[in-house]
Amino acid sequence: MRITFIKENRDAGTESISTCDTAAFITRIKSETKPGHVSALRTMLEYTNHGSGGTYGHIDKLPRICPAMEYGRSREGERRMKRYNGIVLLEVSGLSGMSETELVKEQAALLPQTYAAFAGSSGRSVKIWALFALPNGKLPQREEEISLFHAHAYRMAVQCYQPLLPFPVTLKEPSPADTFRMTLDEAPYFAPDAVPFCLEQPVTMPGERTFNQRKLAENNPLKRLQPGFDSSQTFTLLFETALGRALDEVENWQRDRDDFHPLLISIGEQCFKSGIPEEEVVRQVMMHYRRQADEQTVRTALHNLYRECRGFGRKSVLTPEQDTMLKLNEFMERRYEFRYNQLMGDLEYRQRDSIHFYFHVMDQRARNSVAMDALQEGLRVWDRDVNRYLTSNRVPLYNPVEEYLCGVGRWDGKDRIRALAGLVPCNNPYWRELFYRWFLNMVAHWRGLGNRMHANSTSPLLIGAQGYRKSTFCRIILPPELRFGYTDSLDFGSKRDAEMYLGRFLLVNIDEFDQVSIHQQGFLKHLLQKTVANLRKPYGSSIQEIRRYASFIGTSNHKDLLTDSSGSRRFVCVEVTAPLIRT
Repeated sequence: MRITFIKENRDAGTESISTCDTAAFITRIKSETKPGHVSALRTMLEYTNHGSGGTYGHIDKLPRICPAMEYGRSREGERRMKRYNGIVLLEVSGLSGMSETELVKEQAALLPQTYAAFAGSSGRSVKIWALFALPNGKLPQREEEISLFHAHAYRMAVQCYQPLLPFPVTLKEPSPADTFRMTLDEAPYFAPDAVPFCLEQPVTMPGERTFNQRKLAENNPLKRLQPGFDSSQTFTLLFETALGRALDEVENWQRDRDDFHPLLISIGEQCFKSGIPEEEVVRQVMMHYRRQADEQTVRTALHNLYRECRGFGRKSVLTPEQDTMLKLNEFMERRYEFRYNQLMGDLEYRQRDSIHFYFHVMDQRARNSVAMDALQEGLRVWDRDVNRYLTSNRVPLYNPVEEYLCGVGRWDGKDRIRALAGLVPCNNPYWRELFYRWFLNMVAHWRGLGNRMHANSTSPLLIGAQGYRKSTFCRIILPPELRFGYTDSLDFGSKRDAEMYLGRFLLVNIDEFDQVSIHQQGFLKHLLQKTVANLRKPYGSSIQEIRRYASFIGTSNHKDLLTDSSGSRRFVCVEVTAPLIRT
């Protein structure tokens, strides 16, 4: 079984591929190489904070290893798959050091399906290789079958290994192309005779299933707050509420006039019942009343009160509304992940700790399920409480186009736009340059670059015989991650819907352009030059300015398309001379 080493040179924009036997790889990671890049990386991480933004200068010197696939090169120099190994990569990260990594390796070795287990390049993670195979002992060969098989195998691996491991598996979307950096481990676990898990060839991707969620039965309000909520903010919220209760008890108390001691005793009693630590109460009191109170007197009075009182933290000072709000926030953050898709105009969700990694639209059925889950956990919430949360600023905004463009990485210098245009056989010597400029304008619209005085008003028109795959070319212009923004169904009969397409889709294909009538071509030209659309959204009460994302392209089998006697500068007509090259 051979695995793949991938080494990138980002500065030169090149990539080298080599393969290695798994046994040779295990031997190789037992000792450090002469440059010592892994040890240097681990040393740097010991003195670098997670959010410091520091980078390791020799990170490209550490090749990436792909255990599940053996790759080679095609004649054109592109990477191609040679063989699927059936190895599923699991990762346990966030460990404190070598003692915990050794513990994880020992636990992983308990399963006979564990092919290898070793420390990651950071020294604070463990990589686990689990073997999988079909019932006949073979492995799938086609890429579509491999993707389905690997997704189900990853799910099974997590379910089998997680109960054995003392730390959670770091979940991520499974892919047979998953890689990790070259590492160092003097004592890796390796079992060349490991027995693979048996898995039938699936026909669909795994459905949505979640791990069992722990039920929070903690009475302390400090521990019921949402994950990541800063403790100082929590104490401040509780203290301010306790102070309000104390001021209600000591009526008409005024600064610089009344004795502070009665108010101090009342504050201490309320804070004690709420479960606020004594030292935190002293800090908050001195922050609020540093001119009225002596620190030593405050410390002595509160210490005596905390010794005398009974029932620490049994009675919260929070109002029922505050308590419900905090519980609902904690429940939503723990169980779900929400985002508002600005392009689609939809609220999307997914359950946390899930094997299925995709977001779904939050329809009424899903809203009711969330409310039922909250009631099942003992939260006294109504449907309107859930809906208020889902339609508030608690749900972050999400723009899928910006997320994609920010994640594509740095350009490697290879011209892919003109190469894409080269798939269209034609005799127009300017076609590649015209397509290149149109494509850049399309992406500029996505990013919101330029001024609001101009739009991407030029549209290519592919003209050719039937079966030349013109519409297929229009679809592959968008990458798979953005093809939700492609449409070839534009209804010119509804001008309002047509204008809404400007902010809803990324690429609009006017298929069978010759079907656009003479009267509709005038509106089409108006649509092409609009920089924004001012519309009232469905169920909206005001006119809003909708940002334009869409660019246009068209196809036709006929040459007599344009009827405007004054000219048609907005269309770049290209005659396709042969079937488009398959990709």
